[in-house]
Amino acid sequence: MHRLFAVLAILLVSVLPSSLAAAAPGDIDTSAVDRFMADYLARTGLPGASVAITHGTRVVHVAGYGHDSTGAAMTADTRMPVASVSKSFVALAVMQLVEAGRVDLDAPVRQYLPDFRMADSRAERITVRQLLNQTSGMSDGAFPDLRRPQARSLTEAVERLRDAELADDPGTDYHYHNPNFQVAARIVEVVSGQPFADYLREKIFAPTGMTHSDTIDNPRQALDVPRGHIRLYGIAIPVDELDWFVGGSHGIITTATDLARWLIVQNNAGRTADGQRLVSDAAIDLMHAPSAVDSYGMGWKHDAEDDSRVFHNGSWFSYTAEQVLLPETGYGIAVMANMGMALEDDPDLIANGLIDITRGLTPRIERPSGIYADWALGVATLGVLVAAVLLVRRSHRWAAAQAGRSPWLIALRQLPYLAAVPALLLLPDIAGFVFAGRAGGYRHVLYVFPAVLIFLAVAALAGLAMVGVRTARLRQSLRATPP
Repeated sequence: MHRLFAVLAILLVSVLPSSLAAAAPGDIDTSAVDRFMADYLARTGLPGASVAITHGTRVVHVAGYGHDSTGAAMTADTRMPVASVSKSFVALAVMQLVEAGRVDLDAPVRQYLPDFRMADSRAERITVRQLLNQTSGMSDGAFPDLRRPQARSLTEAVERLRDAELADDPGTDYHYHNPNFQVAARIVEVVSGQPFADYLREKIFAPTGMTHSDTIDNPRQALDVPRGHIRLYGIAIPVDELDWFVGGSHGIITTATDLARWLIVQNNAGRTADGQRLVSDAAIDLMHAPSAVDSYGMGWKHDAEDDSRVFHNGSWFSYTAEQVLLPETGYGIAVMANMGMALEDDPDLIANGLIDITRGLTPRIERPSGIYADWALGVATLGVLVAAVLLVRRSHRWAAAQAGRSPWLIALRQLPYLAAVPALLLLPDIAGFVFAGRAGGYRHVLYVFPAVLIFLAVAALAGLAMVGVRTARLRQSLRATPP
């Protein structure tokens, strides 16, 4: 009887429609990924992107979509910068040295880098762990990295901190600050006795099979990477990447194919797909786990809204990236896009859609919020121009209406029209305040949010022009008035 039921069950399953059969773990509809990416690029104007999806030790899907700034098609092997995603590689390199007994996470940085000195005496207490947790007390507010002369090597990156102060006592607060990982990468160099790039190539890239990956100190060294893009009013504009130091903290250039292999290491307890161990399972858990101070681990973050997600994003001014681990389901996702940092980066929205697909959901196509902000600023910019033209044309009538009024009152009433002038002059400082010191000069603002700079420039010029014309008309009116 049991055999009869077993045979009937097998026959029943064999005739059920395929749509009713449960998918094997890790199986997703890759055509849904292709449709989602095509729709996303069409809706947002993103020129190109590449994605990697893994499950456990298996690569589920890697592909490129769209094109680069030269018009060449994006593929799974198109090399692009992953910016601050690089921090997770630095953390793993340090953990390899920890497990080799050559670095102690809770030892002072000065034990490994005698040249690591800061203007703040508290810096002597900064530990290696605090660098990786971003709880060293260093911050962009205390040391505005982008506004300082840029280093040309990890050695210089450490040396230029000598006049830097700390924002907090080490270990007491979290501040996202690139120099934390530049110092950590320098520790890798000194302790291992080889350049950081060579260490990554030998100890991480080669065993993982990341044959198209390397790390650089300056974007100009990425000779095979074409220009990325910035958005202006929703339109992608090719631009050269800014000249800044990216070594250690955000300098890795890689491909979707290579990132798939990296994701497998993260979801496979520190082992590559073929079983080669890079670090222990405990080291992987430690890097992914939040610190005692913040949700940031060691080169990885925990999503504040969805604790099941471990991720890290990365931003150059003309490229962006994101990697996401879903420990509950075993999926790993990586996205690279040839569009720079903005209010909301494309890889984050794309990753959200891909996560939905892994969960059997229909992904949503969302434009980055910066596009809508750009459109609003575009309308506001046109509005300012139209208003300025109308006010200038009516300046004769306005001047005639001022007869008998106090000059001081007339002047005070013109001040609102000049409000954009100080806002434009102080824009880098305002941006630095909004982004906790992570802002530089006008060129940085131009790349991240060009519509703001254009709006303030137009508003300032329009205000100055209108007030200037009114002043001239008022003088003419006063001269024409009999004494």
